[in-house]
Amino acid sequence: MLPSPGQAHTRIRIPSLDQNSPQRCADGAIPEDISGIKFVFARAMWLRRIQSSFGLCVRVTGETAANLIGEDNKKLLRCAYSSTSICVDLPRKLTKQDRKPMVTSVNKLKREARMAKKQRQTAQEIPLKAPDNGLLVKELVPVAHEVYNSRTELFACVSRVAQSIPIYTCSLCGEVHIGHPPHRIRTCNAGALSYKEHSWNCGGMEHILPVIESFHLYDWVGRAVSHDEQLQVDRIPAIVELCVQAGVDIAEYPTRRRKFPVYNVAGRIIDYERRFPKDDLRGQGIDTYGFWGRKQPSRANLPDFEPDNIQGVALRGLEAWEKMCSGAARLVEKYSVQTCGYCSEVQVGPKGHRVRNCYAHKHQMRDGQHAWQEATVGDIVPPVYVWHVRDGHGGEALVNSLKRYYGMLPAVVELFAQAGAQIGEKYASVMREDVVVPDLDEERLAV
Repeated sequence: MLPSPGQAHTRIRIPSLDQNSPQRCADGAIPEDISGIKFVFARAMWLRRIQSSFGLCVRVTGETAANLIGEDNKKLLRCAYSSTSICVDLPRKLTKQDRKPMVTSVNKLKREARMAKKQRQTAQEIPLKAPDNGLLVKELVPVAHEVYNSRTELFACVSRVAQSIPIYTCSLCGEVHIGHPPHRIRTCNAGALSYKEHSWNCGGMEHILPVIESFHLYDWVGRAVSHDEQLQVDRIPAIVELCVQAGVDIAEYPTRRRKFPVYNVAGRIIDYERRFPKDDLRGQGIDTYGFWGRKQPSRANLPDFEPDNIQGVALRGLEAWEKMCSGAARLVEKYSVQTCGYCSEVQVGPKGHRVRNCYAHKHQMRDGQHAWQEATVGDIVPPVYVWHVRDGHGGEALVNSLKRYYGMLPAVVELFAQAGAQIGEKYASVMREDVVVPDLDEERLAV
């Protein structure tokens, strides 16, 4: 497999094997690990011959050599390689015909379905653990509060930084670019023009932090929302609904907190707790829906920022982004979240809703119903990837002929990076900071 020009070449340095070398055994024989490196060196020379014969660019990576020599000689491999580069493929957009990758394989889902069917055939109680039994996971309640507070701080930081750094969005395909001037990379596939150039307009915070909504469930163990109830149930951000189900109490979105668990007997959920306990006054003052009378959120809890310290605001926003994503990942591991395999619809809860509003690929075969599957953090908080503009770029626009040398970042991270925040090693593989971007007259000489 040929590497992309953005991936750095790896050179091999073979240790010296003279008579005085400490790497030889007492009898003068070469150890097995050194012979393994010699085998890798021979393979590299063979690939070098192919390169010189056919003009190809061939690379031997550290992972390839590790597979050849074995797991026991990884430390020796690190000494043998003079430089290593971790480069991954840039994230790509799914087409309308593609389905989202499955979190759990189809074979495993079939196996679990067969086991669940056998359990339902025997009239026995199926033990349920929190949160499947309607109770909260106590150790995740502080995590839910941290995620909710981090989201509030993140939106405040993005709103403040966006006043200093321009945000552009394409009016045809919706692609986003951070900073001025917008790039000239021809990746627009929504217009009828053959040269695929973008039509840039000024964007806002909603383009880099899109809000994915979900139906708010008063009782997440109960039945799913039907098609006729779609206008009677609140729709709130999915990350907020996840925090509410995990233990955050919001006055505008009441939810049922059980004191006793539910039971699963032969596939049926049995709730021995009363519908409204005595301390709830039989549901007086509880409105499970009513988005038309919703109050505006209070701005009293928003953080205060220094007016001129944009870099400090960016650092706080980047920290809030990392806390929100890491906390949401912990919540998704315990609390079930469903997403449509073809559209962006998300439902927080053990099962998806039955509203027939899917207009994605082959929706006619499903009668408008969604193709529910297990969701990830990227479905709840989608990272909008944009082209990364490096420091010291000179204010020049990114050009189409050099796009294979550019990296990408989530739009929020790119916004904070241009404001002066230091990006960690988490995004080093997609930033491609170790790849030198040549000039236009040098691009034809790059290997």
